Amino acid sequence: MNYYKLSLVSIFLFLFTINAKSQIQKDTLNVLFVGNSFTYYYNMPQMVQSMSEGKNTFIKTRQSTVGGSSLKDHWEETRGTKTRELLNNFKWDFVVFNNHSLVTINDYDNFIKYTTLFDSLVKKQGAKPILMMTWPYLSNPLMQEHISKSYIDIGEELKTLVLPVGDIFMKARKHRPDINFYADDKHPAENFTYLIALIFYKSLTQNSLDQISHRLVTKDLYGEKTYLTFLSKEMSLFLKQLIEESEIVSVEKFYEN
Repeated sequence: MNYYKLSLVSIFLFLFTINAKSQIQKDTLNVLFVGNSFTYYYNMPQMVQSMSEGKNTFIKTRQSTVGGSSLKDHWEETRGTKTRELLNNFKWDFVVFNNHSLVTINDYDNFIKYTTLFDSLVKKQGAKPILMMTWPYLSNPLMQEHISKSYIDIGEELKTLVLPVGDIFMKARKHRPDINFYADDKHPAENFTYLIALIFYKSLTQNSLDQISHRLVTKDLYGEKTYLTFLSKEMSLFLKQLIEESEIVSVEKFYEN
């Protein structure tokens, strides 16, 4: 009788372990960020992953980024890019594409061509693409109108989610003209990178941002804590409120049909 009970307990524990593992698998999103310095400045993909630590959905991020690169470079595997290799050798839930900041203005045909090629490839592989709308240079805010239209048009044509990073950024500048969101004429400062990470986290999880810390951390190769951000609580609160009021589209809902 005791042996019978022990066997039942063993079976129960075995099934519970399998179920727990499947639950972890279900609640983990594998996200590849493809792009250039607009993505890797201040370790934006790592910020997204850090925001998801300990939450109901863990976002495991990896990046394929080369400074100054366009999607043409990533498709043709030039300038040391390895995006095609990563897409072919690993399974992704979502792939984020960050094209060159001037491509919609100076090379529109290639913007359409390589966005379409990657979009088709990723969807055939079973992943869902996300287009990251870029933003204008500090020296020329008038760039945004053309950038926004270009991304919205291609998103509608391909039926692909566009996260309006550039538009939300312009809203942040309008609300707080006293804050410098740039590291130079074009790259995001720490606060802007935090804003971008919030946009992706919100779209990927739809979780409340209340529990996102103003000081994001990760771990180094030795398991020691490393800080990704040192924002003030006030700055973090403003950026989180801005994102909540922006009604970021859920990537899951966008692709559910």
